[in-house]
Amino acid sequence: MAHPSKIVHCTGPGDPHALDGISRRHRSGDLDKLCPVCGGYGQWNTQIDLVSHRSIRHACPKCDGRGWIETGDDMVPSHDIGRSEAGHPVWTVRLDPSDDRE
Repeated sequence: MAHPSKIVHCTGPGDPHALDGISRRHRSGDLDKLCPVCGGYGQWNTQIDLVSHRSIRHACPKCDGRGWIETGDDMVPSHDIGRSEAGHPVWTVRLDPSDDRE
């Protein structure tokens, strides 16, 4: 049996309903400033059903879903998957320099 739906497509964090059901991220670690793209939410809805509130979300490319960015000289850790010498996948932490210095 089909359920009623009203799907809305969003193109970015400024669209109506793009931040429905998403709470602002807490500051973690030494990150300095709210992300200027997502406003601290870290993600936004690309599709949301206004009836069932199911959504498809997109992580912010500026802050990698953290909601906060580094503005100083500190390195920013990013979780990644690499390959071991034997060719097996392993979890690693990559340290990237900040690209939003003021």
